[in-house]
Amino acid sequence: MFFWFIGTSIATIWFVFHDKKFVYRLVVAGALAPDAIEVFLGHAGPLHSLVTMVAIMAVVMLITYGRKKSRSKMLAFVIGMFLHLVFDGAFTNTKMFWWPISGLQFGDYALPVFDRGLINIPLELIGAALLYWTYTKVKDTNA
Repeated sequence: MFFWFIGTSIATIWFVFHDKKFVYRLVVAGALAPDAIEVFLGHAGPLHSLVTMVAIMAVVMLITYGRKKSRSKMLAFVIGMFLHLVFDGAFTNTKMFWWPISGLQFGDYALPVFDRGLINIPLELIGAALLYWTYTKVKDTNA
């Protein structure tokens, strides 16, 4: 899955913030990172857990204290990772989503993108359509 995560993340950020200066490329990188990293594990891992994302967000907030530009860039990446959880449907697997609160054993869960199978095809088309829609919205605000 490529366009699904890119399209949904960019459209969400545009819909919420309407900010042309937002660092969209880092949102995209964050939205793709969990699957890009955990595909090498062969199963879903800690990057599909809300607790891990909150911990990453806390670390970013602490290490960027007093550095506004660095914080905005790093937060764009983390926001993309949060959006990945939403649009991947990670919350549908309670043990995985709430790890380690739900138990320290993570389990051998397949990445949600692999569990969906052929449903990924229409989702990719929707993602591409969202990219086009967002592009037209941004272009209209430039006029």
